[in-house]
Amino acid sequence: MEMRGGHASRSGICGAAMLLALATLSGTAMVSPTTARVIGTNVPAPPLDAARISALPAAEQQAWFDYLQRSVMQMRADQASLAAELAPGAIRPPAPAPHGAGIKSMPMDREPSWYATAEARRIADTVISFQTPAGGWSKNLDRAGPPRLPGQRYSSDGGPAVRDAANFDQPDDRNWTYVGTIDNGATTGELRYLARVAAALPGSEGDRYRASFAKGIGYLLAAQYPNGGWPQVWPLQGGYHDGITFNDNGMAEVMMLLSDVAADPQFAFVSPNLRRQAGSAVERGTAVILQAQVMMDGRRTGWPQQVDPLTLAPISARNYEPRSIAAGETTDILLFLMQNQQPSPEMRAAIEDGMAWLRSKAAYDVAFTRVPGEGRKLIPQPGAGPIWSRNYDLVSGQPIFGDRDKRIHDDVNLVSEGRRNGYAWWVTTPQRALDAHAAWQARIDPAG
Repeated sequence: MEMRGGHASRSGICGAAMLLALATLSGTAMVSPTTARVIGTNVPAPPLDAARISALPAAEQQAWFDYLQRSVMQMRADQASLAAELAPGAIRPPAPAPHGAGIKSMPMDREPSWYATAEARRIADTVISFQTPAGGWSKNLDRAGPPRLPGQRYSSDGGPAVRDAANFDQPDDRNWTYVGTIDNGATTGELRYLARVAAALPGSEGDRYRASFAKGIGYLLAAQYPNGGWPQVWPLQGGYHDGITFNDNGMAEVMMLLSDVAADPQFAFVSPNLRRQAGSAVERGTAVILQAQVMMDGRRTGWPQQVDPLTLAPISARNYEPRSIAAGETTDILLFLMQNQQPSPEMRAAIEDGMAWLRSKAAYDVAFTRVPGEGRKLIPQPGAGPIWSRNYDLVSGQPIFGDRDKRIHDDVNLVSEGRRNGYAWWVTTPQRALDAHAAWQARIDPAG
């Protein structure tokens, strides 16, 4: 069971972080060891399975059992399709190498005419070659590189060959991971790129790109849970990947894309029926977003990185990602909600309370920056900010920070250096929501 704790603080920072002092001689950040502590241990998220569905009220079970069966059958079909690409005795090509650019390898900011060029179409052809039979895509691959070879996997290798059940991050099958996913902008990124190419080629030359786009939207519709949320990976991969995923703005990106498909004239090439389905999916997704907002002391706050698909309770993800309220994910959810032209009273309350929570957590006069010889640390810096912790404890409301050994700290400077350097523990993105809020208020309530 996860233990939680926290300390009262100024500007939402735990007492330990505020006791940071700069060493006079070395210029490096020093942390007082007297108050910083380990406050708990991360626990794994449960998968969506038949046993858990059986515990639901009888009237709710069938829709979830149907969904689970569709997922199982789709994974079997995807794997059979890949196997059929190889001739008997042929050697499978190596898995594609992970690529840091990911969706950035698909240019999204060119002039509309560029998307009709040979270069743009070459990238689009590579994108289509990596589309799974289900209609989605894996993540973190170079879409500007060569197309997928027959029999080549849709994703890169998924971790060490030796299975470690204690590692939340390690998949059950390293040869079949994130096939497909909405993580790191995957699937939604490929679809937005294909839409640009399809729009630039209105004749028969664009048919294959429009068909791939429609298949991808069908994938998103099929992956949506009965209650309106989206898992990180579909067909389901198990573990935290089955959670409704706000992390890295996965669900927000899906909702924004489907909103555009439903209403934006640039998607007029999509069939009316598919556009209606996209709009309906957005309505169901919005309902689950409102339900998942975390309540604390009788008031709405922000949103978790991911929630359980059946209970909507916050869940953990990787070893160093504990259950929490997440400032960055809250930002993009609020930006999505503020796109609604006629927000309901419930939506307006969710937005206002979410904004109030972000304001209450803004930290000033500190910076999360590199310290010579020590990596990134939180240090005093007069005039700096605002910044926000990525994660806040569900009980105390204070910043929390995980590590690969699953320990949860109340001070980011206690996290191992490798994990401190490799994760955005303090962020500035919530300012985008705060900046957009005034314009939103003026739009929905012009009389003030």
